[in-house]
Amino acid sequence: MGALLSIPLLVVPSMGTIFTFAASCCGAATCSAVFGACGKCGNSVATRIAYALILLINSILSWVMLTPWAINKLQHLTLDYMTIKCPDGPCHGWVAVHRIGFALGLFHIIMGVLLLGVETSKNPRANIQNGFWGPKILAWLALIVLSFFIPESFFFVWGKYISFAGATLFLLLGLILLVDLAHTWAEYCLAQIEATDSRAWRGILIGSTLGMYAVSVAMTIVMYIFFAKSGCSMNQTAITLNLIFFLVVSFISVHPAIQEYNPKAGLAQSAMVAIYCTYLTMSAVSMEPDDRQCNPLIRAQGTRTTSIVIGAIVTMLTVAYTTTRAATQGVALGGKGHIKLPDDDEHSLVTQQPDSRREMRAAALRQAVDEGSLPADALLDDDDDESDGGNTAKDDERTSTQYNYALFHLIFFLATTWVATLLTMQTEDATNSDEFAPVGRTYWASWVKIISAWVCYGIYTWTLVAPIVLPDRFDFS
Repeated sequence: MGALLSIPLLVVPSMGTIFTFAASCCGAATCSAVFGACGKCGNSVATRIAYALILLINSILSWVMLTPWAINKLQHLTLDYMTIKCPDGPCHGWVAVHRIGFALGLFHIIMGVLLLGVETSKNPRANIQNGFWGPKILAWLALIVLSFFIPESFFFVWGKYISFAGATLFLLLGLILLVDLAHTWAEYCLAQIEATDSRAWRGILIGSTLGMYAVSVAMTIVMYIFFAKSGCSMNQTAITLNLIFFLVVSFISVHPAIQEYNPKAGLAQSAMVAIYCTYLTMSAVSMEPDDRQCNPLIRAQGTRTTSIVIGAIVTMLTVAYTTTRAATQGVALGGKGHIKLPDDDEHSLVTQQPDSRREMRAAALRQAVDEGSLPADALLDDDDDESDGGNTAKDDERTSTQYNYALFHLIFFLATTWVATLLTMQTEDATNSDEFAPVGRTYWASWVKIISAWVCYGIYTWTLVAPIVLPDRFDFS
């Protein structure tokens, strides 16, 4: 399967060996190996890892297609049937990137439609999500190939409007999840402290809070020294506003009125929001073009290629992780939320006395059927559970799915639009055939990160004041 996935990469022979090996990681055999390597992690975790790997490989392939030399080779492999160009001239992979992103996006849309309404792994359609990796990989590859036969005019509309709208939604989704993560982390630490009165957890909470604030301040100082020189008004404004905002939200989080309505709010959440938004600001100023002599990193030619490669890979890994996390946070996103009762098979007695526990369960079911409390087919369902054998140990979704399958694939679709938009918003033309295209080195990308940081501060502030504005909808007692 890896060999099939490496076919499009023949346009880059110098990297063929590396990407062939990487592509083989998404083959059906390796996807199956993920399940075995996970041990007790369960089908749901292994499935998410496999889909994240596919997104990562698809993103790297799209990035490689940005090089003009790769595009020329692609045109040559198609016997010059395709001439990839934009209305204003050559666009060095602009259309190719959107074709590859569209292919994986369409794959996830189809998967989402097929999995609508699946709530447990007992549903036969659940196997589409957690199995059939060989056919799914082949379908993904087939969609990539077929996308190159779609007229270019379609992708001009797709890239400028539909993909851009999807990318915007994905960015907003990531910010909401970051704020949710900040609250979840702080509340989890507080719960551990209240339950165990542990000094260790108290130290972790205080130490992490102080550490994140220290890193935020350090990054701000570095930005002022290297990126806020005279004449760099954009950087000076962005850095100063970020500093003001993270001081303001920190003050708001400990304000008596906020603490009265939400006693769990505090500096721990503000520290996480501050370090993330400061990172976004630093990433923005360090990735902007150097036409105003405000980005010394670009002038460091000795580290240019290395920084581009590392930056691109880190960006794609971050997108893969963010997407996987977003796609499984159903409650935070307004998806279905459920309380998952412990499965009998997960009880400690199963390990010690499996036969006794199974017999007791069967007897209880028979008694319930005899009394009319359960339908007769409940015994058939129990027989099906017993026939699963060793598979039940890894199936953590027999009672209820861990996440909404359809929503999972919808968010992965949005991620493909964000990757394509990020890769195609370029202003630099790669003149060297061996040069990698920098990811996000445009004023557009810089402003997106700066504004995203401001929006993140706004979302977090709203979570603090919402209990005051809408007290009936919140109960922290």
